[in-house]
Amino acid sequence: MQRVTIAMPAYNEERYIEACIASIQAQDYPAERIEILVADGRSTDRTRELLAAMATRDPRIKIIDNPEQLQAAGLGHIVRAATGDIIVRMDVHAEYAPDYVRRCVETLDRTGADNVGGAQRAIARSPFQQALCAALTSPLGVGGARYRSAEAEGFVDTVFLGAFRRRVFETIGLWDPGAITNEDAELNQRILDRGGLIYLSPDIVVHYVPRDSLTALAKQYFRYGVGRARTLLKLGRFPTLRPLLPFAFVSGAAALLALPLLWPVAPVAFGAYALATGAEAIRVGHPLGPAGIATVWAIFPTLHASHGVGFASGLLKYLHKPDWPASPELVDAREPHLRAI
Repeated sequence: MQRVTIAMPAYNEERYIEACIASIQAQDYPAERIEILVADGRSTDRTRELLAAMATRDPRIKIIDNPEQLQAAGLGHIVRAATGDIIVRMDVHAEYAPDYVRRCVETLDRTGADNVGGAQRAIARSPFQQALCAALTSPLGVGGARYRSAEAEGFVDTVFLGAFRRRVFETIGLWDPGAITNEDAELNQRILDRGGLIYLSPDIVVHYVPRDSLTALAKQYFRYGVGRARTLLKLGRFPTLRPLLPFAFVSGAAALLALPLLWPVAPVAFGAYALATGAEAIRVGHPLGPAGIATVWAIFPTLHASHGVGFASGLLKYLHKPDWPASPELVDAREPHLRAI
């Protein structure tokens, strides 16, 4: 039975950390084969106090200091300290099926993949979140990303969170410690670039709680756009064109507004966009009623514009001042003959 390290970054999570740890303790994978490492970013609330109290009752729980206060850096600290053959990356703000860890291990063994995960299933707890969940089922919302579909299965370019064979970090290095967002997609792209395999399984079930307002959603997707631009400049390409679509939308809209030659076309273009997003809002949001449809309709341009503007901002920021390491930091191999990815 393979040993598993749960890798979880945390910062000021006193409201959620106990429930999340309890969900890990409820996993049906053998408890003696699991260690739980939490990288705390020097929380200023009671997160560390609560973790320390839980650790006295469960010695599998260990607190790893994360002075950089970034998720990517914290995950790196965890992998360096990990004793597991498999690293299962978890977030505090997610809900895991009791068989989550076992399914991850089984899928790794069954597929031979280097990273496996499930779909990014959202839980709606408010009318806005219901509308957002509806929008995220649409290709207009997520660009056809397979990891958003609970029914999809097969080899993909990325998954939600992920469970990794340790040799991934011995071969291609850790998460980029300077990445503020997009650290998982960037790591997955390096896996693919080295010939590795990433597998999406509907049997691996995890839910997350999405943002609860247009303002919060816009801030989130702006940061995603900045991170995507950083990844493109660092690695030189994307495995798919999907991340570039919002930037193309924003660039096209800016051109229509800025270039007098295109002004006659602008009303038609913007009208077509409004009709397309409105029709799609009706298609995916009709169970929510008129108010829900209107919210979905507002969500589409929020997703597109905030991600596209964030991507442009990231290009401007990192073209002039790249901040990534020249080469990834590798974790020392514990065995002399590991299969290269």
